[in-house]
Amino acid sequence: MRFIDEVSITIISGNGGNGSVSFRREKFIAKGGPDGGDGGNGGDVYFQATSDLNTLVNFRGRRTYKAQSGGDGAGRQRHGSFGEDLIIRVPIGTIVRQADTNEIVADLAENEQKILVAQGGRGGLGNLNFKSSINQAPRYAKDGKLGQTLELDLELKLLADIALVGMPNAGKSTFISVISEAKPKIADYPFTTLEPNLGVVVLGEKSFVVADIPGLIEDASEGKGLGIKFLKHIERTKCFVHLVDVSWCLNEFEAFEQYVTIRSELEKFNPAMLEKREIICLTKVDAMTQEEIKKFKTFFEEQLGKNVLELSSVAGYNTEKLKSLMLQSLEIDKEK
Repeated sequence: MRFIDEVSITIISGNGGNGSVSFRREKFIAKGGPDGGDGGNGGDVYFQATSDLNTLVNFRGRRTYKAQSGGDGAGRQRHGSFGEDLIIRVPIGTIVRQADTNEIVADLAENEQKILVAQGGRGGLGNLNFKSSINQAPRYAKDGKLGQTLELDLELKLLADIALVGMPNAGKSTFISVISEAKPKIADYPFTTLEPNLGVVVLGEKSFVVADIPGLIEDASEGKGLGIKFLKHIERTKCFVHLVDVSWCLNEFEAFEQYVTIRSELEKFNPAMLEKREIICLTKVDAMTQEEIKKFKTFFEEQLGKNVLELSSVAGYNTEKLKSLMLQSLEIDKEK
């Protein structure tokens, strides 16, 4: 199934029903008074987050959503029925914005969270309400109010626990295919991942969700390459694994430059990204000698002042260790 993370829709809340102009008509009662009932209120439109959905694909074939209108009032003081509310279910992590102003209408970050977005029109008053001592037979009633029409943009931010980041062809897709049941497209050329892939990693009795984020390049925060389209998916993850492909680099300086470039793009997009916990991996080391691996690893650790893990997803080297490190990183939040 194709991952769709942005759609535009129109929502319309229900119109209020019209009030009734009616007079009591019964045998032997020559001048019955007004008895027109009120119109019913139109249905409201709500958005509700649900864990049953993980994409916005269901919105692709339908763009207009309308709540039921209220019923009209009638004689004998009969009020119109209230319109049924419309509840639009979306994946957890969906942000609803006004299309014209980009203002956030709803940020649905929790399962079953429900937010009123468009209120239905109020029903009109029947002529019974306008009877007075000086107007015993009012011949008018109020029409119901129209519902609201809103043009909205829906944006889904993945709620993965951990994001895999790095340059194109850094080995992210291969790694997620090894540690989970995800089946991303894998090839020996850049930009094979054009949309995020989610994988559930199981480690003993515990599990967590990893997102394979399409490769970033220099100036991605300004729209180059795949642009900022996928940077936003990293914002809500608790930490990220930074994969650096060192197999083709002529020296350790060239490899480190890749790392610095990605960190710079994350900072330009949102400085808070650099505060997230980070696990750094040197990937595709199966194509290198032990001496080369040690040289690159030592250089990175000296520059950063922390441990760096060498990794080969194809050979299965250190993949289990990395899974344990990711789980440990997530457990830190639970201990706080």
